[in-house]
Amino acid sequence: MSVVLLIIIGTAAGFIATRLLGLELGVPQTIAVGILGALIGRWVLSFLLAAMGAMAGLIGAILGAIILILIYQKITQKR
Repeated sequence: MSVVLLIIIGTAAGFIATRLLGLELGVPQTIAVGILGALIGRWVLSFLLAAMGAMAGLIGAILGAIILILIYQKITQKR
């Protein structure tokens, strides 16, 4: 993410978050909260996506193993 985009998104996020929580901060504090929140959110989201990716890999491996076992059972039952 470019620095300019981070500042723009962070500013918007800081403004929305402070209004949702009923905080009255100055413009610099709102921007700082938004940018730091964007960095923390990006880290948390990347962690969650990595965890979900690992879980998806596990589920895919289990499904693949089940399909392989079913195919093996079908082949061996014909004999």
